Amino acid sequence: MNVLDFYTMKNLKQKISMVTCYDYTSACLLSKTNIDCILVGDSVAMMIHGYNDTLSATLNMMTIHTAAVSRGAKNKFIVGDLPFLSYRKSLSKSISAAQKLMKAGACAIKLEGAAGNIKLIQHLTESGVPVMGHLGLTPQSIHLLGGFKIQGKTDREADRINESAIALQEAGCFALVLECVPNMLAKKITESLNIPTIGIGAGPFTDGQVLVFQDLLGMQPTFKPKFLKTFADGFNFISNGIENYISEVKNGEFPKDEHCY
Repeated sequence: MNVLDFYTMKNLKQKISMVTCYDYTSACLLSKTNIDCILVGDSVAMMIHGYNDTLSATLNMMTIHTAAVSRGAKNKFIVGDLPFLSYRKSLSKSISAAQKLMKAGACAIKLEGAAGNIKLIQHLTESGVPVMGHLGLTPQSIHLLGGFKIQGKTDREADRINESAIALQEAGCFALVLECVPNMLAKKITESLNIPTIGIGAGPFTDGQVLVFQDLLGMQPTFKPKFLKTFADGFNFISNGIENYISEVKNGEFPKDEHCY
């Protein structure tokens, strides 16, 4: 998979599959699947480090996790998230932030929003850095948005998101994540763009879908947003495995002769 394949898949109406992944072990597993693309998302701050939002993700954190995923999935197209405010400083510092993620193993970077980012995106793409955009619910702006809420419900909001999508395409983005927007708005944007859209909570009309590794495997049974479908009962599967281990240790059943040197 490379940048040109994203355009080809859109033109051929082949859906793009993307999973958000944060660690080497999970990346090794994904490397053996047919997944098209891996996102090292700033949601790592919440999923792995236990923070309440993505604002706590740092550039060093993203660099470490991007490097780990790239070592585990050398055969996959990896997108690294630029964390909160790392690309809202000077152009020089923003370019340096993107450089760190690319050197860590990212094939492209992702950033949120259009306003104030157009010149940076143009400079990055002109410098050889593929950029994926992100509109709709942009988690780095939750305090400005008033929380994790669906975006684009009013005509004014929908027009703003649609205009931003066109601006991101014109700036040079090769793909666009649409998060938590009405499905008909996502359909309109998808049909109006030459670049592919990848949805999360944006309905079936986008050019692809993305879910978090732990979420789609059912690792958080209490996390049940409307957009999420779990494809495995990972929480109970792993819990049962650990309980079986504990039981065999307590009963003296493990280790046996075949486990000894």
